[in-house]
Amino acid sequence: MSVPEAVKERLIQLRQEIEQHNRRYYQLDEPAVSDAEYDALQRELRELEQQYPELLTPDSPSQRVGAAPISAFAAVRHEVPMLSLDNAFDDEDVQAFDRRIREKLERESVEYVAEPKLDGLAVSLLYEDGLLVRGATRGDGHAGEDVTHTVRTVRDIPLKLKGSGYPGRFEVRGEVFMPKEGFQAMNRRALEAGEKVFVNPRNAAAGSLRQLDPRISAARPLAFLCYGYGVFPKSALPASQQDIIARFGEWGLPVSPELRVVKGAEGCLTYYRELLARRHQLPYEIDGVVYKLSRFDWQEELGFVARAPRWAIAHKFPAEEMTTTVLAIEVQVGRTGALTPVARLQPVFVGGVTVTNATLHNADEVKRKDIRVGDAVVVRRAGDVIPEIVKSIPEKRPADAEEFVMPGHCPVCGSEVECLPEETIVRCSGGLFCPAQHKEAIKHFASRRALDIEGLGDKLVDQLLEKHLVSDVADLFALTAEQLAGLDRMGQKSAENLIAALEKSKRTSLPRFLYALGIREVGEVTAANLATHLGSLDALKAADEERLQAIPDVGPTMARHIATFFRQSHNLEVIRKLLDAGIAWEECEPPKLESQVLLGKVFVLTGTLAELTRDEAKSRLQALGAKVTGSVSKKTDFVVAGAEPGSKLDKARELGVEVIDEAVLLKMFSGDLPEGGT
Repeated sequence: MSVPEAVKERLIQLRQEIEQHNRRYYQLDEPAVSDAEYDALQRELRELEQQYPELLTPDSPSQRVGAAPISAFAAVRHEVPMLSLDNAFDDEDVQAFDRRIREKLERESVEYVAEPKLDGLAVSLLYEDGLLVRGATRGDGHAGEDVTHTVRTVRDIPLKLKGSGYPGRFEVRGEVFMPKEGFQAMNRRALEAGEKVFVNPRNAAAGSLRQLDPRISAARPLAFLCYGYGVFPKSALPASQQDIIARFGEWGLPVSPELRVVKGAEGCLTYYRELLARRHQLPYEIDGVVYKLSRFDWQEELGFVARAPRWAIAHKFPAEEMTTTVLAIEVQVGRTGALTPVARLQPVFVGGVTVTNATLHNADEVKRKDIRVGDAVVVRRAGDVIPEIVKSIPEKRPADAEEFVMPGHCPVCGSEVECLPEETIVRCSGGLFCPAQHKEAIKHFASRRALDIEGLGDKLVDQLLEKHLVSDVADLFALTAEQLAGLDRMGQKSAENLIAALEKSKRTSLPRFLYALGIREVGEVTAANLATHLGSLDALKAADEERLQAIPDVGPTMARHIATFFRQSHNLEVIRKLLDAGIAWEECEPPKLESQVLLGKVFVLTGTLAELTRDEAKSRLQALGAKVTGSVSKKTDFVVAGAEPGSKLDKARELGVEVIDEAVLLKMFSGDLPEGGT
């Protein structure tokens, strides 16, 4: 049966009219019709689509309600990682961020795009030929969950883009959130029905989007604002952050009306103060603002560090504060032996969660804030994440409240505690003998980014230690399936699986192994640098502090931690046991000692080089043992000046640092060193 032209025209008219009403209601907050009129339009559309199913399309507004529940979330690998942001908590952090950017770009001032930091769930939307084909959560930044079925129910996310000029395939990134008014109304209805209420809008948004049944999501008041892009053809990319957001708006995607272009750190801070003053007037929850370098070419030049971009930062708002009482002060022992006082609190609701504990960091912090058992204290969630005691209220203090004194012995193993003169942290001297450190050391050793021993969870580690089956990480590889099968919740199959996981973990890499050892302050990036620049475990064990400081990102303190770690006989014994157990990796090619002709020399690069990129010059200098830094100081040996050098050249002349050009640098690479050698 052919479809009458009048029906086709009416369907087009209904879809356009409903999408227009969705935009006015959900994005502009300016509804033009009553709920009853809107419902009548939706009902007419669904009836026509049921009568003529051949006209039903995926981008129809009727499809937002969703279909039957799905059985599980599929994994989505992000083609472009969804990175997190570093945080700023005060004016100094923002000024330092701006200064780093200007110094690296060698610019007097730069512009940023400032926008609210929404408290919701980050998602990525994939459009192909203007149609929404996939929605995914951020997940761990590299892989998330496929939530296409629920994303389609968010009414201000267009199923089909408006206008023209958009790429054939691209990703929009943004935040799904729940407006305050909708959140409060939903909780009121839940209370009236005797159902569970949500703690805060963020949890409500995340829980609503991660539903297997899209009909549940469709009934929730979700909204969306976009803030960036993922996959996007470079040839179609505009010049700046504000330009791409403007295009998204033209294509019907909801964008923040609060977005603003500002100049320098002062512009960022002015925007921050204005938005902080209006925080509670906004229709949605925000926990800060985000600053992004405006120009995309400069963003690309700055790049990324670890899992965050260098060109963006989140400036967090001060958390909401509440008053409660300190019930006790206990001391916890961490993986590295650090003793940390922790306040046990009368439960208090702060920033959307119930807080019962708050770290006191160290003895100096307890003394500075004068925190005592029985005190009334002000508690906040620092950065809206970590519970923190801001101050005590001495006028409410009990008469018998005593000052806190850090114990002289470890509360776990009884070993003496020690505190280095330059540190505020007190540490247990029990080392590998302290059970508290055993557990954390094993958990870290087995973690995903270390040896990645699947199946070795907290409860199993507890049992292994309680039954004295292991006393250090090397003992893991002596376990048998029979020993494991006798533990709680560990049948024969689970035991065999863990033995297989242990065997698999023996084939690793040197960076992973170094990270797994748990050396103080040595994270993944530093572990990789150590492996790359020293080439082998033996070379690392033999390296002194001076050699270590020649490696990128290794300063004096970290060099001391590394050298001290490898001087300890008990650490070397555990490493020997691990190697004897079969842990191995492909050795990197160790650099030839005779090639380290610039060992210990400090270089600074400025301006544009003709034959080398700055990264190429940096890598070649580091390969010769030199250290390349970003700022000129009295410790700098050479400043390499290319075309259009910045203020670093003036600084070098002021301090009397030797300035060389690219030609001299290339001669160094060929072995022709300046007069006097190195």
